[in-house]
Amino acid sequence: MTNPHDIIIKPVVTEKSMAEMTEKKYTFVVAKNANKTEIKKAVEKVFGVTVDNVNTLNYDGKVKRMGKHEGRTASFKKAVVKLAADSKDIEFFQGM
Repeated sequence: MTNPHDIIIKPVVTEKSMAEMTEKKYTFVVAKNANKTEIKKAVEKVFGVTVDNVNTLNYDGKVKRMGKHEGRTASFKKAVVKLAADSKDIEFFQGM
């Protein structure tokens, strides 16, 4: 994966993730096969910031039922990116 836009899928906008933005922590859904160094380089290249560290979380899909039919929701990988203290904020989240 060389394209950083293939690694970062979408931002996570929840109450907890919005509260962590005061600590310069931003949350993204990322590609399942991306590692921490690839995520760090992708965030730095796309948003032009300096990343301090990256924490990742893998989520399995939940089992859902509708009557007698059973299926699963999609599994995904989430990354919490902490920016360096001297780095600027990500402008994408400013209007929220």
